[in-house]
Amino acid sequence: MSWLEDNAEVRNVRCGAADLNGQARGKRVPRKFAAKLEKEGTRFPLSVLNLDIWGEDIDDSPLVFETGDADGVLLPTERGYVPMPWLSTPSAILPLWSFHEDGTPFEGDPRHALAAVVARYKALGLTPVAATEMEFYLIDDSGKEIRQPKSPRTGKRRAGAEILSLRALDAFDRFFNDLYDACDEMGIPAEAAISEGGLGQFEVNLEHVPDALKAADDAWLFKMLVRGIARNHGMAASFMAKPYEDYAGNGLHTHFSVIDKDGNNVFANDTYEGTELLANSIAGCLAGMKDLALIFAPHGNSYDRLVPGSHAPTSICWAYDNRTASVRVPGGSFKARRIEHRVAGGDVNPYLFLAAVLGSALVGIEDKMVPPPPIEGSAYTQALPQLPTTWSDAIDAFEKSTLARRIFDPQLVENLLSTKRQELRYFAELSPEEQLDLYLDTV
Repeated sequence: MSWLEDNAEVRNVRCGAADLNGQARGKRVPRKFAAKLEKEGTRFPLSVLNLDIWGEDIDDSPLVFETGDADGVLLPTERGYVPMPWLSTPSAILPLWSFHEDGTPFEGDPRHALAAVVARYKALGLTPVAATEMEFYLIDDSGKEIRQPKSPRTGKRRAGAEILSLRALDAFDRFFNDLYDACDEMGIPAEAAISEGGLGQFEVNLEHVPDALKAADDAWLFKMLVRGIARNHGMAASFMAKPYEDYAGNGLHTHFSVIDKDGNNVFANDTYEGTELLANSIAGCLAGMKDLALIFAPHGNSYDRLVPGSHAPTSICWAYDNRTASVRVPGGSFKARRIEHRVAGGDVNPYLFLAAVLGSALVGIEDKMVPPPPIEGSAYTQALPQLPTTWSDAIDAFEKSTLARRIFDPQLVENLLSTKRQELRYFAELSPEEQLDLYLDTV
């Protein structure tokens, strides 16, 4: 029996794939046509996965007029149907990914980019195990200026940020109850929720899974879910890198380890330092920081977050259990040795993000890279290599990078560069209010 037959209440289906900005592009399909969709997929232009943040074609893109805006074949991923509990009418989304007519993957599809990295690990007998930490703001955007929403319980607004405050969580208890119930329905493994350092800012951790594609799917779907549930509660939810000038930005960190074919953590050897493969992976992550900054900070607003002393790393360095470093090896059991990559903002495309992190770690393993010594103390006060400080610099670094082309297909690299250069031009014409409106609940 199919999933739809088991869920007779579902009246319509969305089918869609993530474009380079992580935006869901696809179609709404009546239930009666879903069986055909499951078997044959659907078709839409390959250029749809290479639109800018406004949803516009990229100027002079070879995917548009040069090829006659040719169709791709969009087929269901292994995820299958996922409920959409934030909608009033019972609905489901069928995640898709894109292929050419001959059945080969479309190289510009972000999900295929991550799959290619995972396949390279598999060829070495290795499997990445990844988890994500999802930070977001709940926002009242009903007026001219954004502000923290009123608590549904008290009718009051928080007077200030309350880090790890149970009171702040309880103030939005109905929202979090609905969110966790919906995560269960959607198969998203949501763990702890905490109150973060900004007004109305929270973090929900998604648990480790030995499937990087599922981890990225979960993060992509979680963003949709949080925004939808928030609107049902009369609020906006924003993963924008820096919604408020005076408060911490939103990050999207990943914790990852690597297991061998027997399920052993290849980063762990019952010592504080960890294994040589841990060191190689750290070195690879550091080597990719500057080159891949465009993946970790993909939008104009992203660089407002990457400033010293604002709870976002700005230096290219690593450390044991030190949150000022861009790469952190958390404390705890030596058997659970893992890497936390702390640079990315909440506005990233989860597929490109995990491909960049795991891909750079893999380059470190392949090249047997050796990292510099770990830092101690605050990275903000030390003379260390720095991440790009502007969107333009990050675009230039990505364009010149040989490492990026070891991780991503050349077509995806060129498509992303064209997309970001177009966005950079148009973004410069926007007022601060228009910039906020563009990103607030889009990214």
